Amino acid sequence: MKQLMLVVIFVLILITSFVKNSTKEIEDQIFAINENIRPLKSELEDILLEFNYLSSPEKLAQYQAQYFEKDLIKIEIMKIKEITKNNENLEINDLIIKNGNE
Repeated sequence: MKQLMLVVIFVLILITSFVKNSTKEIEDQIFAINENIRPLKSELEDILLEFNYLSSPEKLAQYQAQYFEKDLIKIEIMKIKEITKNNENLEINDLIIKNGNE
């Protein structure tokens, strides 16, 4: 009976140590992944802030007035052309293809 109890206790100790080691390995992997994610989250927040701040229409109008004054003019988007070079020839095409509805 004593031998059986010793064997059971020994098996329980082995199982406990195995579970503890497995859990420690998983915790280490989770920690490493979280450490890799942390700078990416920070960078994402910075980029989103920059995008939202700099691309708002009010900011763009403010930058135009502040830096370009009267250098920028409005043009119709359909008047913008694309220049491509084929061999030695230059081709001028519409940048936006007009569909039949317009």
